[in-house]
Amino acid sequence: MITITNYIIGISLALLTLLSCDTSKSLQSYIVEKQEDNRFLKIDLATSLLGKIDSLPQDQKQVLASIKKINVVAYPKKQGTQQDYDTQTARLSLIFGQEKYQELVNFKTKAQKISLMYLGSENTIDEVIVYASDNQTGLAVFRLLGKDMKPSDVIK
Repeated sequence: MITITNYIIGISLALLTLLSCDTSKSLQSYIVEKQEDNRFLKIDLATSLLGKIDSLPQDQKQVLASIKKINVVAYPKKQGTQQDYDTQTARLSLIFGQEKYQELVNFKTKAQKISLMYLGSENTIDEVIVYASDNQTGLAVFRLLGKDMKPSDVIK
């Protein structure tokens, strides 16, 4: 026989579980979701595949060593409709509108938008994101994943 106390505890645990889940979409989940969508161009590159590039100066080798993976997802408009494009830009706007994404540079025209963002602190960056959209050609997201990347080094 279920008592009222057990019923209240059960509902409280269920509510706590639902409220503790992060319902915000992440860029990671967006990229994973698009891996199976043939309308998108996808590139995933682990920087370890680049091998040792001996011709680079030492400071550039250090920057490359701090970058662990590069993801690129692009949606060429010729692959879909204006409605698809609008849906994708709206979804990405919601993702990048989250407080955790810090914008460094933003360039806008009537038809184009380019944003450079990062995740992490001002001294050590964990992700660098470039988001570009163009009403005529489509959109692209470039994501550099790393560990303790230095902002000044990445810009170089």
